[in-house]
Amino acid sequence: MTLAVVLAFCALALLCSLALLFSNWPVWLKALLAAGVTVFYFYADDTVHSMWGWPSADALPERFVLLAAVIDEPSAKSTGALYIWVNAIENGKPAAQPRAYRLPYAKDLHALLNEGMKKVRQGVSQMGSAEPKTGSKAFAWLRPGSDEQTVKIRDLPSPQLPEK
Repeated sequence: MTLAVVLAFCALALLCSLALLFSNWPVWLKALLAAGVTVFYFYADDTVHSMWGWPSADALPERFVLLAAVIDEPSAKSTGALYIWVNAIENGKPAAQPRAYRLPYAKDLHALLNEGMKKVRQGVSQMGSAEPKTGSKAFAWLRPGSDEQTVKIRDLPSPQLPEK
């Protein structure tokens, strides 16, 4: 897939450069083409990163099973982050494939994830829920991926077996 994406970008760049150099289009149309290709490049780069296993900055699923967590504590060089690997619960069943998420560092969530991972290592599966925080949502659309959520983690209930 990497080769296909690189070839697609090369073809787009070639077509754009041919249109800019050899067409009789007005200057404003050439400028619009250059701006459009630039915007498309950054959009495609973001989309490709979300597909290739990079942790998603999207909001966590409403209900999920906690599989793993990695804590990157804040330091002088970085702001820190919480990386978690979860399996979304859809219609009462786990999703087919797990997904990695990147959350901004928070000390209380760090402690919660540590406790959850201790229980996972002991063989107790952990279920989580994520609800949007209530409060001011003014200009939230300017900060993609900054949808703050309240995350709760608890033991996964035992499955109920049917009667014989």
